[in-house]
Amino acid sequence: MKTISRKKFLTTAALATAGIPFGLNAMGKDTTNPLTLNGRGVNNSTPAEKIKVSIFSKHLHWLNYTDMAALAAEMGFDGVDLTVRPDGHVLPENVAIDLPKAVAAVDKAGLKVYSIVTNIKQPDEKHTVDILKAASALGIKYYRTAWFNYNNAISVPENLQVISKQLSGLSALNKQYHIHGAYQNHSGNLFGASIWDLWLALKDLDPAFIGCQYDIRHATTEGADTWATSIQPLIPYIKTTNVKDFYWEKKDGKWEVKSVPLGGGMVDFKKYFGVIKQNNIGGPLSLHCEYDALGGAQDGAKQISISKQAFTAVVQKDLATLRGWLKDNGL
Repeated sequence: MKTISRKKFLTTAALATAGIPFGLNAMGKDTTNPLTLNGRGVNNSTPAEKIKVSIFSKHLHWLNYTDMAALAAEMGFDGVDLTVRPDGHVLPENVAIDLPKAVAAVDKAGLKVYSIVTNIKQPDEKHTVDILKAASALGIKYYRTAWFNYNNAISVPENLQVISKQLSGLSALNKQYHIHGAYQNHSGNLFGASIWDLWLALKDLDPAFIGCQYDIRHATTEGADTWATSIQPLIPYIKTTNVKDFYWEKKDGKWEVKSVPLGGGMVDFKKYFGVIKQNNIGGPLSLHCEYDALGGAQDGAKQISISKQAFTAVVQKDLATLRGWLKDNGL
């Protein structure tokens, strides 16, 4: 099934499939206000803590644990969003030994590892239990899963059943290890890009243990005018977020996504952080810097083509921009 038909199916059938009357969301609340679910925000029972900002450690793959942590602290981050996956800072097969070393280095620098980024897809995969067990023992509360592809040999509803079962299995394992697993909504021909499909797979699962790491850049890529609506049913499931920016660029007659520094692209961050504030969405935030000015660090290079000072200046500019938006919104 082609992507366009999948999107059409999901956007026209999602509410009918869930049996939700028009004007009500997954929690049975009025959705008249596009920024909130109940006029005050779904997660507003207690005020959210100030958002902690981590650097995505993919951008620091050129540094060892000690130097990575020291530079993250020098740049002004609260933590490190640590890659625990093949070709990451911590290799899955070495997680029991190396994850404590990485976390100790971050702790020594005065920061925290609030979350990790994994390639976990199934609860019974090799290394899944090892990673969750090690992370939980170190007090890490959040991890990001791998992305899922659609199986074009079966229908979209059948895919959703398979993926929901997959997420359910991870949720049960997460509960055992007291950790939350989050699927990042990523643009392109992937499950979760349309947002509705992710919610349909999650809606019967416990948001305390499984959910979404919400990415406003990818949500904007897929729906620049609709993300503020499509985010609503996901709000109870959003425990972590990440931030980056982009715009569409025409190259050789073809429109392509171009990653740019924060504030230089299409993402409506004023509106986005208004939604975050009104719905009391907190949790760790990971800053992603995926544009060309990082000398290869944007792609996780082990060696970069610019100086440490040049890298630091670029990233600190993004961090200062982000801190300004968070301050403006009391976040």
